[in-house]
Amino acid sequence: MRTIIKFLPENKYSFLKNLILWAENNTHCFCFLGNNENQVQFAGYAGFKNSVGIGKISEIKIDLTEKNGFDLLQNYAHAKNDILFGFLSYDLKNQIEKLSSENPDKIEMPLMHFFQPELTFDFCDTDEIEIRYFPDRKSESEIIELCNSINRIVLKDENAKNTETIPNCRVSKTEYVENIRKIKKHIQLGDVYELNYCIELFAENIEINPAQVYQNLNNISAAPFSCFYKVDNKYLICASPERFLKKEGVEIIAQPMKGTAKRSTRSGEDKLIKEELFANEKERAENVMIVDLVRNDLSKTAKPKSVKVDELFGVYTFPQVHQMISTISSEMRDEVDIIDVIESAFPMGSMTGAPKVKAMALIEEFEITKRGLFSGAVGYVTKEKDFDFNVVIRSIQYNAEKKYLSFMVGSAITINSDPEKEYEECLLKAQALIDALK
Repeated sequence: MRTIIKFLPENKYSFLKNLILWAENNTHCFCFLGNNENQVQFAGYAGFKNSVGIGKISEIKIDLTEKNGFDLLQNYAHAKNDILFGFLSYDLKNQIEKLSSENPDKIEMPLMHFFQPELTFDFCDTDEIEIRYFPDRKSESEIIELCNSINRIVLKDENAKNTETIPNCRVSKTEYVENIRKIKKHIQLGDVYELNYCIELFAENIEINPAQVYQNLNNISAAPFSCFYKVDNKYLICASPERFLKKEGVEIIAQPMKGTAKRSTRSGEDKLIKEELFANEKERAENVMIVDLVRNDLSKTAKPKSVKVDELFGVYTFPQVHQMISTISSEMRDEVDIIDVIESAFPMGSMTGAPKVKAMALIEEFEITKRGLFSGAVGYVTKEKDFDFNVVIRSIQYNAEKKYLSFMVGSAITINSDPEKEYEECLLKAQALIDALK
């Protein structure tokens, strides 16, 4: 059983930066989840709590050869009966549906990774930090000494630049526009109503400081579902504004995001843009299609008549964009396992389209890169079997051994989509990631 001690750093935010730097340099496995002090309540639900899991007592790591990842995760979660941090990659879809993925993947993240951390750090509403550890592995004095040493870290080269990184795009604008035309043909034929089409930007033979890039990205785009994850020599640097699924007691909450508008630096114009996004029929159509899909996903594990839409077409403001977010909730049936809830809703409809299975099949046809962890989810499962997971978007993936960097951006394609505007939306979403690499 874990012991809890409290530590009062000189400055909580400086300690957090130092902790990320220390973990990046001294461990093979860690996960930081953060809300960037974003106080926005999305239909009454806040973003991630600031928490860090460092080191591993145990782990479950699943690759593409495994056929029953969710079953293994279910067994692992119940056997450990402890807090777990981890992620689900997009291609777990192939274990849920009769789908496959033949596109190349140069990041090579595991298909699934969860670990039982040696230490957890929870950043409370007060200035104190709560540290949870096993006393048979470390003593209280060792924990305090570690915290003091982290507190004393002097950040070196904090303003040093990474190698100049100019990502290349796998898909030319001409190819992109042609693919949108073909996707709209499928929509006209009734194959799908909406499809989330993404393109990859990449850099080869590149060396970055992942911790610095993560800090850069958070400074540029302070997201409520931020994540910095390391497993072996692979990194996820994430500034996600979107929640996938959250469980509190028997309540399940999904908050799909569909609908984007670029912000203006002029307050009057920015307010008008936000109002126009709320009223935009195309954006509403995109959003409501995914809301219906999510309602169906939640109904598979919900008590009868418990699925409800708490908020439809909520428009929320982020540093670069306004986003349309809807909130759907349900009550989990007594006999259902938490992993069944996650599996029945995965991958999230906001990153596939509708109908989901056909949309995922067409995504494999039109995209030329494996999504990997992009369009997956990162989060935690508590000892009490509550959980919270984000949607992995607005994210950089990096393989330090191969010196390969990748990120994907996309948008929802409907019958009313303008290819030029969809391309502009992709560039808008990419800009913060490009700036973070400078």
